[in-house]
Amino acid sequence: MTITSILAFSTAMLILAATPGPGVFATVARSLASGFKETLPLIIGIIVGDILYLLFAVFGLSIIAQTMAGLFTVIKLIGGGYLIYMGIRIWRSDPEIHMRTNGQYRNPWNNFFSGLLITLSNPKVILFYCGFLPTFVDLTSLGIADISLLTVLVSILLAGVLCSYSLAAGRTRQMFQSTRAVRNLNRSAGTVMATTGVVIATRT
Repeated sequence: MTITSILAFSTAMLILAATPGPGVFATVARSLASGFKETLPLIIGIIVGDILYLLFAVFGLSIIAQTMAGLFTVIKLIGGGYLIYMGIRIWRSDPEIHMRTNGQYRNPWNNFFSGLLITLSNPKVILFYCGFLPTFVDLTSLGIADISLLTVLVSILLAGVLCSYSLAAGRTRQMFQSTRAVRNLNRSAGTVMATTGVVIATRT
């Protein structure tokens, strides 16, 4: 890989990560509802999903990823339905409990799989790795070191962007101390999360 191709890929990846979409909206909604720490498993799930598609593209599995329309539809519906469920839970959550526990949930795996499903059901991510990636990088000439470098770049850029969104949303949450304010914040976050699920489930 050349310096030019690395810079081109990094720029495109940064734009993809920073552009508001299901991953960003879900991260912001979770941070508003529960705080920054609770978004970390969600962010890790999003990153793992991106790495899976990166490996699909690198190892010549892009055709499989593009032709598995039936499986993609199932994943999309599951991911969308799960986010709607999470949104309803956040909307209906007791603000006093959230204030006492700082909004923490005991099972981080729920957030992790939410992030994974968001990425696996996102057509924008599929298009980037299976369609646009070959225009930046010659996939046929990549070695182990190149693949490792791409994986690290994806992880760092995604983590940096999503953590920035999450930190900003988490600080906003800290400004709300009253029960009424937390209830309204939870309802706003629940609405964003559920809407993101509807968009994922209905997107063609």
